Amino acid sequence: MGFFDKIKEGLKKTTGAVSDVFNDMFAAFVKVDEDLLEELEEAMILADLGAATAAEATEKLRDVAKHERINTAGELREALKNILVDMMQEDTPLDVSKEPAVVLVIGVNGVGKTTTIGKLAASYAAQGKRVMLAAADTFRAAAADQLTIWAQRSGADIVRHGEGADPAAVVFDAIAAAKARGCDLIIVDTAGRLHNKTNLMNELNKIDRVISRELPDSSRETLLVLDATTGQNAVSQAEQFNKAAKLTGIVLTKLDGTAKGGIVIAISAGLGVPVKYVGVGEGIDDLMPFEREAFVTALLPESD
Repeated sequence: MGFFDKIKEGLKKTTGAVSDVFNDMFAAFVKVDEDLLEELEEAMILADLGAATAAEATEKLRDVAKHERINTAGELREALKNILVDMMQEDTPLDVSKEPAVVLVIGVNGVGKTTTIGKLAASYAAQGKRVMLAAADTFRAAAADQLTIWAQRSGADIVRHGEGADPAAVVFDAIAAAKARGCDLIIVDTAGRLHNKTNLMNELNKIDRVISRELPDSSRETLLVLDATTGQNAVSQAEQFNKAAKLTGIVLTKLDGTAKGGIVIAISAGLGVPVKYVGVGEGIDDLMPFEREAFVTALLPESD
């Protein structure tokens, strides 16, 4: 099953709750006027695009309608799709070209961070890459145990220390082990704390210094894992984490569990950080590289 089909399946809750609203408007289309634009803006807010993103999309649609003379519902749907696609950051795969590449994974507890790491490890292991996991979330008792289970499932190596150990020391040892074993990719789990941004910033800075010193020429990615079911709270988390760490990508989990899948657009357009993966199920292959055009097409499907 390809990305579009999985996204379409994963967005069933969203399409059921939101697309009917859009389809009703498209079906009743007569002309683009302020009443229609207002209804479309409200529908986009309902889909969790957020007020600012919905207002921007509406303004762009107003301009397109004025200059291109939209006369049919099909033209209106296509114009809105194009606007939403263009507002999102371009699709960019993880850069793991300079080995051993490092992927730093951050996010609050409960968003599916450890599961995301496990699925990433399995995906790259299936491509023939040797993967090292660094259990640098040393503040949550079960974190290293969970990561160890995923290492066993995916065939990855793992370096872990005791509870309460220095996370940067775990990363240092993982890098040393990865070099010795010829690993292609190092994925680093970090503590999911957001209540004290100063501590979070200090910890991430310390880890960053270790990676920069030990692997100055390696590819680097910093991924923030967000739970799609938390809606606009995910946008708030993304904004805070982006201040604490230079994010290169977003992973949005549990997209199949929300009726407001438009949160993907709100995050990508509002934060200026590309969505790199979305989770649309519990299976090990249900973490998929993101495709913005296929996503918007699934969000605004043609009516049956």
